[in-house]
Amino acid sequence: MTHINKLKIFNDPIYGFISIPNELIYDLIQHPYFQRLRRISQMGMSYLVYPGANHTRFHHALGCMHLMQRAVETLRFKGVAISTEEENALLIAILLHDIGHGPFSHAMEKSIVEDVNHEAISLLFMNQLNDEFDGKLSLAIQVFKGDYHRKFMLQLISSQLDMDRMDYLKRDSFYTGVAEGNVNSERLIQMMNVVDDVLVIEEKGIYSVEKFLLSRRLMYWQAYLHKTSLVAELILMNVLKRAKELTLKGINLPCSEPLLYFMQNRVSLEDFDAEKLDLFSQLDDFDIISALKTWQKQEDFVLSTLSKMLINRDLLKIKLSAEKISAEESQSLKEKFANDHHITQLEAGYFIFRGKIKNQAYSKEAEPIRILKKDKTIEDVVEASDQLNLKSLSKLVTKYYICFPKQLI
Repeated sequence: MTHINKLKIFNDPIYGFISIPNELIYDLIQHPYFQRLRRISQMGMSYLVYPGANHTRFHHALGCMHLMQRAVETLRFKGVAISTEEENALLIAILLHDIGHGPFSHAMEKSIVEDVNHEAISLLFMNQLNDEFDGKLSLAIQVFKGDYHRKFMLQLISSQLDMDRMDYLKRDSFYTGVAEGNVNSERLIQMMNVVDDVLVIEEKGIYSVEKFLLSRRLMYWQAYLHKTSLVAELILMNVLKRAKELTLKGINLPCSEPLLYFMQNRVSLEDFDAEKLDLFSQLDDFDIISALKTWQKQEDFVLSTLSKMLINRDLLKIKLSAEKISAEESQSLKEKFANDHHITQLEAGYFIFRGKIKNQAYSKEAEPIRILKKDKTIEDVVEASDQLNLKSLSKLVTKYYICFPKQLI
């Protein structure tokens, strides 16, 4: 048998060359579960606003792994003992942290799969892979779940300043062209240290943390919660909801087998066995796009109209407001639309609906970002910072929206 060189490198537009450190990680990247991430967009429907935002979860996972390699290197240099097994666990956990995402990232979670979040599905995938790889992912799973005794390891994977956020802000900023999101991940990592098994940032890195939090806030308003991306994602959720409703009534809708299965069955977390996980692993953005193209021609007014909106980027109008939008306002729009198109008020509800979005760059309730001061004391970044804007960044901002067809203006 010919020997395959598994220590390959990827050329990444953001970090340059990313190296695969060992054969186990190479085999995980080669696994169909992971290769599927090439077919799942990182930013959902944002490409309808930012044409360059076509990058995938595959890109992002490799970027996170690269940053984790840098972080381990930095911490070891500062005298933090991290064994080869622990390093491997960190790299695997961050590489697989998003493996449970469904098509277009978040739309599936709220429409077709019953209240199952992607973190829970990621864990199911990791357990399945652990079986296939003879238990070699056990420590990674322990770290991912927060069951490992060294607390800083979970903080590197999931906290208010983790490798995941550092990569997606930098990457999404690059691919959208929203320069405000560009964070200096290299410097942030260089400033990391560990005290009493807790992750800290050295005091001279405080301005980089402030810039990171500000970038996060701006990226949420300019990219992730951009009103056009938001309305497109809401329409997609409604299309899938409607398709599921029709399917459960016995109407046959043309679509791929895995998608059909999740529309025909109510699948909760408890139902996810190996067979259903395998079906879920066959779902990606292409199933949804090809279904939308076909559903444009369906008899159902709601399904065909909403599908056309997404395919042709002729979306609903969305109005944002600082004040709550009254039920009366949406009700009168629903009545008018239902009368104009001879549909029920319930069906009109797919086109006219209200909701709210929240943005909080830094949460005081969650675990804080800790600053290690020169006198060796540790302070929450909000207290340590001389910037007043950090206080406002930890304020929760809520905006309300209403969506409705353009002809109702």
